[in-house]
Amino acid sequence: MVKALRGMKDIFDIDSIKFNYFIENSSKIAKKYGFGYIETPIAEETALFKRSVGESSDIVNKEMYQFIDKGGNDICLRPEGTAGVVRSFIENKFDKAGGVYRFYYHGQMFRYERPQKGRFRQFHQFGCESFGISDVYEDALIIMMIKDIFDFFGIKHTIKLNSLGCSACMPTFKNALIEFLDEKKETLCEDCNNRIKTNPIRVLDCKISECKEIVKNSPKMRENLCSSCDEDFTKLLNILDENRIKYEIDLNLVRGLDYYTKSAFEFVSDEIGSQSSIAGGGRYDKLVEFLGGKSTPAVGFAIGVERVLELIKMNSNEQDSIYIGCLDEKYLPKIFTLAKKLRQNSTVFVEYKAKNLKNHLKGADKLNARYCYVLGENEIEQNSIWMKDLVLKNEQLISLGGF
Repeated sequence: MVKALRGMKDIFDIDSIKFNYFIENSSKIAKKYGFGYIETPIAEETALFKRSVGESSDIVNKEMYQFIDKGGNDICLRPEGTAGVVRSFIENKFDKAGGVYRFYYHGQMFRYERPQKGRFRQFHQFGCESFGISDVYEDALIIMMIKDIFDFFGIKHTIKLNSLGCSACMPTFKNALIEFLDEKKETLCEDCNNRIKTNPIRVLDCKISECKEIVKNSPKMRENLCSSCDEDFTKLLNILDENRIKYEIDLNLVRGLDYYTKSAFEFVSDEIGSQSSIAGGGRYDKLVEFLGGKSTPAVGFAIGVERVLELIKMNSNEQDSIYIGCLDEKYLPKIFTLAKKLRQNSTVFVEYKAKNLKNHLKGADKLNARYCYVLGENEIEQNSIWMKDLVLKNEQLISLGGF
């Protein structure tokens, strides 16, 4: 039997309903914040991700779906969304035109990593990228938008913040960190020992408990910030405080991709495990220039859609779909026509086979319908149809004259 590839799954039934609900409403919120939709190709040149994500990252070293196509091009399936948006930003000469550009996107990403709860080899991200504003008010706007998205879906979360500094203060911190880590080599994992040579900041992002314990006492970026980065971070915290946005400062928070500078943030939820990340982002002022464009400040984020699906609480009116069936097949034309009218305002599922009431209720429940309508001989005699609200558990006869 042919099966889906490991780490890749189908989305259907209630998951597909929640998936579309999440994308549709996250998009509406992004639009309210002034973001417009962008769609980039699933496949890009491998060089794009090696240059933007970073040679030292696990994504490039271990996780990319990379291959040579029939034309001899070295390409890969996108492992994340930001690099493609930046490539498009440069290719369309928005960097040369100047001004402010805000984009939101959603789509499939691919990483060859070990599948686990909420993590797949083919997965979806919803993200936003903002170009042209260096002021941390834009960082605050991004954080507030993510909070609005999670609040809309009833997803409990904690916001964690840190500053990664800039090219002026990062070298001092890196040297202090390397000196500290060199003394701990024997107790660090193999990956962390490799990261000391390539990108020591990534050691702070290790998920192995022994390494996490060691870096608790490591030098902190906050203590090494230049005056400009320190002022920006303080200003960001003040903006969030003024808008009553609660957060925690995590001095060991880094981003898993090499292109981030200054503010970094992460949204975590303990509803899917111990403080698991459900969204993350930050500022990446050097990436546009690094990929060949004109120097442009930028900030963005991404949400792992599969990670939050089971946490989504749908509004009751989003579940108001209708199941309609009959007790005798001779009434099928009647319910088919009735369904046409009901679809003007609701999602309607029609059962074409005659069934008893118990089986119709099972069918409605399986489709996650809010209402179950059933037509039989008694209802026809009374020019009505039987209806049960499967949430409130009440039932009644509704006059067919009202449709």
